[in-house]
Amino acid sequence: MKKTILIVSFLFFIITINAQQDPQYTHYMYNMNVVNPAYATGSQSLLNLGMLYRSQWNDIEGAPKTMTVFGHMPVNKKVELGFSLISDNIGSGAKKEDNFYADFAYVLDLNNNHKLSLGLKVGVTTLKTNFDGFMFDSGDTSTDPAFAQNNNIIKPNVGIGAYYFTDTYYVGLSVPNLLASKHLEKKEGLKAFGSENTHAFLTAGYVLTLSNLWKLKPAFMTKYVKGAPVTLDLSANVLYNNQFELGAAYRIGDAVSALMGIRVLPSVRVGYSYDYTLSNLSQYNSGTHEIFVLFDLDLLKKGFDKSPRFF
Repeated sequence: MKKTILIVSFLFFIITINAQQDPQYTHYMYNMNVVNPAYATGSQSLLNLGMLYRSQWNDIEGAPKTMTVFGHMPVNKKVELGFSLISDNIGSGAKKEDNFYADFAYVLDLNNNHKLSLGLKVGVTTLKTNFDGFMFDSGDTSTDPAFAQNNNIIKPNVGIGAYYFTDTYYVGLSVPNLLASKHLEKKEGLKAFGSENTHAFLTAGYVLTLSNLWKLKPAFMTKYVKGAPVTLDLSANVLYNNQFELGAAYRIGDAVSALMGIRVLPSVRVGYSYDYTLSNLSQYNSGTHEIFVLFDLDLLKKGFDKSPRFF
């Protein structure tokens, strides 16, 4: 299949301008340890596993597709461990980034079920570029030396975070990639692009009980990265009988979203969201789809009568 340099260059430009060097998620409240290593639940013996797939800007050739697998579990009252595997594919294989991370969180008990968790994230990022078969409209592949060779890079990274939580709300602050790096270095007079800057995340969420059957779950996430505007995601979900969930979200200046989720088994939840693009890209794509599956595995068979994962 032929691919064009112009499409991929356009995507790299859009990603850089919008600070989407790290993948973005509409269901960020359900894969929190991906952005914050201090994420904790306080639910001992409960193993949380999840998978999330995001297909962004459909109908644009080479648009980002992200697959995320994550897990988290307390090992005692003080220590919680987690992991995340994130595969981000842009340009139909032109740029493929894989992140492998392990998380360590230490939980401090405060008073009245208030807890503060401090976290550390360590891992590696692998970046592969493959420009084989790319063609300019002119048919001349030699006019731009930036695409003359492929890259295969492995870089370590480390992140930190803090997470304050109770049974009904949380506030988190994190920097999941402290080590800024340049994926495509400047060499032989070529200007480097594809650099990865440090990202900072501020997140918060709340569960408001409206009645025995209804709960309202507002949440937000704001992201800062040097050289780009601050992004802000706002969402609100309504949960019925701890089983059915519907909601809406707004990413300022970028997209509006519809969200849904259903608890199909006591230990399994599935969900879907659709993003409608508000920027100028809306005329080129049919929106963004995101699906997830969450597993809450009670390893010691203590039993629970509600899903412990409100976020």
